[in-house]
Amino acid sequence: MAVPTNKVELQTAIRINYDKLSNELLSIPKELADLKELEGHSKGTLMSINNLLAYLVGWGQLVLEWNRKKDNHEQVDFPESGFKWNELGKLAQKFYIDYQDYDYDTMLLRLDEVVKTILVLIESKSNEKLYEMTWYDKWTLGRMIQFNTASPYVNARGRIRKWKKERGL
Repeated sequence: MAVPTNKVELQTAIRINYDKLSNELLSIPKELADLKELEGHSKGTLMSINNLLAYLVGWGQLVLEWNRKKDNHEQVDFPESGFKWNELGKLAQKFYIDYQDYDYDTMLLRLDEVVKTILVLIESKSNEKLYEMTWYDKWTLGRMIQFNTASPYVNARGRIRKWKKERGL
């Protein structure tokens, strides 16, 4: 799928990529969700399906927080307070810790909720606000949302499919 260039394409990309990811996730036996067997977000590390869900939920929550702060004319620390763009592996580890006490079913629900909330956010914005003005650095709001939703959903699905193939699932 091409990179979205407008509101409708962004909504479509998120829905399609999330639906495909969700179908993969729903076919995973719960008892395997905490096994650290997937390639991690930091070089040389392994993560579990639950860690992957924590990563996706964490980034989704950041997108919502960035938008809330921008709308309220508050300072936004990109990507997150205490982290630089070259420390995304450390940020991933933070997300794993933030959600370590949640079981697989809860994480699936949390991801579903964050995706729905992001879609509501997109619906509330005009195409102009999403794609016709810079929002952060050289990026539009639509592109920042896509970088942290639709694209990671494709990546996550690929990781899961590879892992399932290796396990014979």
